[in-house]
Amino acid sequence: MSSPDEEEGVDKWVPPSRRPELADVAPLPQADGPCPVVAIAYRDDFREVMDYFRALYAAGERSPRALRLTADAIDLNPGNYTVWHFRRVILEALDADLIQEMNFVDRIAECNAKNYQVWHHKRWLAEKLGPDVANSEHEFTRKILYGDAKNYHAWSHRQWVLQALGGWECELQYCNQLLEEDVFNNSAWNQRYLVVSRSPILGGLVAMRDSEVDYTVEAIIANPQNESPWRYLRGLYKGDNTLLVADDRISDVCLKVLNNDWRCVFALGLLLELLRIGLQPSDELRGTIEAINNSDPETEHTDLATAVCSILQKCDPLRINYWSWYRTTLSS
Repeated sequence: MSSPDEEEGVDKWVPPSRRPELADVAPLPQADGPCPVVAIAYRDDFREVMDYFRALYAAGERSPRALRLTADAIDLNPGNYTVWHFRRVILEALDADLIQEMNFVDRIAECNAKNYQVWHHKRWLAEKLGPDVANSEHEFTRKILYGDAKNYHAWSHRQWVLQALGGWECELQYCNQLLEEDVFNNSAWNQRYLVVSRSPILGGLVAMRDSEVDYTVEAIIANPQNESPWRYLRGLYKGDNTLLVADDRISDVCLKVLNNDWRCVFALGLLLELLRIGLQPSDELRGTIEAINNSDPETEHTDLATAVCSILQKCDPLRINYWSWYRTTLSS
């Protein structure tokens, strides 16, 4: 077993039964009942640590030795939420150094980056420490995301820190960096939307929309089969269909993509939505759709939206039932 907590002065791990500071503690075994059906074969070190922990927990002891014992228990099982809760109770009772505690939990998180209890503990600490730790928390999540760009816990924590403690200044730049490295990183697109819509220093979605549309259209043209920028583009007009239809760049990017690949589901899907909410198609767009439609005698329709829906039934077979249903709504 490795050292549970070097920050707390433990260089070499010693079993609780051999620690002078715990000599007065009577271990409290786990109560499995007289005839457990399937007894868990705990390791001896785990059983011993938890028996001593259980004794201090039952006594409600808030002491430095209890804090050290929680570190042992966490090192053995970082997912034990009861141990984490008791550790927080002890930290508050002792008025402990929370910066030191943050260093402790960061060490645990680096090896357990998808552990709910670890991230909950980090948030609790960050709430206590306040805006002064915003930058260090962003740096930590950046480190975790470098190794796992889709880590939900790290993204959730990063978003909470931004909104609760600050640190917006470089966040859009960070999103740019992630998308330059991997334009298919849907987590980075999601983060970008949070930044442009909620950052107090960028002016909000309305102020950012024009430049973001240009950025997103460029990303779509480069990789038309990347679903993320298509969804991001639609999100830039959330709640404002009038502006969505009026912006020629939206229908133009659909047309440009379809001229190169008429089977692009994302372009067809957005175009269908535009037609449904009132787009008056240009002659070029109408001609492109009619040419695609007329290439298949089974999909001859005079209504352009119905034609697009029929094309989607052909090129998106996984959702053929959905497009069949959607088509019935066009005549209602």
